[in-house]
Amino acid sequence: MGHVQLLAGCRKIAGSDGKVVVAINPDDFVLKFKGVQPTMSVAERKAVLLSCKFVDEVIINNGWQDSTKTIEAYGPIDFVAIGDDWAPPKDYYAQMGFTKQWLEDNDITLIYIDRNTGMSSTTIRQRLKHRPEMQPLKGV
Repeated sequence: MGHVQLLAGCRKIAGSDGKVVVAINPDDFVLKFKGVQPTMSVAERKAVLLSCKFVDEVIINNGWQDSTKTIEAYGPIDFVAIGDDWAPPKDYYAQMGFTKQWLEDNDITLIYIDRNTGMSSTTIRQRLKHRPEMQPLKGV
């Protein structure tokens, strides 16, 4: 739910003639950053995002913690939108490898979007771990 709210917020900001481009991290970066293998591969995550009505394009963040490389390679953008779970005191700038000055120099606005749903991929994984095994239906 949180990601859907985030993407819907991005669509509102972009408007009907704007473009919502989502950058996703490669599997090896997710493993290094989170210490666990991603639940879905980068190809699976990309396919899911491309099926979402709020998303126009999905690119791979090959800059790892220096997202400026991916942003600059993609071309000019107006906004970087992220979930409010990354709002201060968390240091999103360090996470992304850019500074307020770099955003200003590139005329990019950083926007925090409310996604306070309590739902996350971690929550989903926990639910799956603790879900009772499904029993086959009788007669099937």
